[in-house]
Amino acid sequence: MHLNKDFLTTFGINFDLAMEAREVVRGQTGQEIPGVIMDKENYQNAVVTTIRITEKSAEEIMGKPQGTYITIEVPSLRDNNKQLHVEIVQILAKHLRQLYNLSPQANILVVGLGNRHAKPDALGPQVIDQMLVTRHVFNYAPDQVQSGMRPVSAVSPGVLGITGIETAEIISGIVDNIKPELIIVIDALASRSVERIATTIQIADTGIAPGSGIGNKRTGITLASMGVPVIAIGVPTVVHAALIATDAIERLFEQFKNNPQIYQVYQQQAVQDVLNEILAPFGGDLMVTPKEIDVLIENTSGIIAGGITTALHDNINAADYAMYLQ
Repeated sequence: MHLNKDFLTTFGINFDLAMEAREVVRGQTGQEIPGVIMDKENYQNAVVTTIRITEKSAEEIMGKPQGTYITIEVPSLRDNNKQLHVEIVQILAKHLRQLYNLSPQANILVVGLGNRHAKPDALGPQVIDQMLVTRHVFNYAPDQVQSGMRPVSAVSPGVLGITGIETAEIISGIVDNIKPELIIVIDALASRSVERIATTIQIADTGIAPGSGIGNKRTGITLASMGVPVIAIGVPTVVHAALIATDAIERLFEQFKNNPQIYQVYQQQAVQDVLNEILAPFGGDLMVTPKEIDVLIENTSGIIAGGITTALHDNINAADYAMYLQ
């Protein structure tokens, strides 16, 4: 079904994945979006899609800031396959390196957004728990620094409801003190499709914009707000219930497509009215996540931590880092 703007507005649905935003816009127009460039790479177990938004007009149509969005799709990522995980760590590290140009001594800050007490939102904190941090070694035991290491620090600032402080305010204070040359932010995302939950990783050089991710609206963590380049890494962990219900109804009526009398009953407005009624107890905003989300977060957080570490520290490869994923 082509999702129109009224439907998305009614249920407050935003597309965190740039490739999904492109799919929806193309579905509405049937044409490629001027100012949007897409490339694809195929790997043995993954497909990597790079979307570049190059013009202001495309930014407005897509609802995404100008920049580069790299999406790694791995349908079998949910499987507990350590060899596959190492392969994805390598792919993630390769494409992460493409988004920055840093000196070997560059100071990096890694930030894990989200609430560690809410599993679908715990991706960021769990990545931080598995990060290889080295800034303290550079500062207090420089003789222990190995060749190829960069000074990396990591923090999980919590959420506004727990700290009472805007996340961006906390990060800005840290930036003022340690003066990193790059910030890498990890956050849980919402997807259009249940198939992409915990099987898709997005890397973007645009940072985190207000209202992105699955938490409450927040001040942006971007180059403009921090004064430092920001790369965002995210994994979908939830899908809006209205999208799941709409897909189910669409597929049901596809079964009756050869019966005009039944098929004519199906109208998007009718579906929207029914969903409004069903989701009314939740203000129309109900997110769905798999029951095994804790295991999925554990797997993907290890992969992201491994990819970041492999990218930032030249002498640590994916095979060496595999020990951290056990």
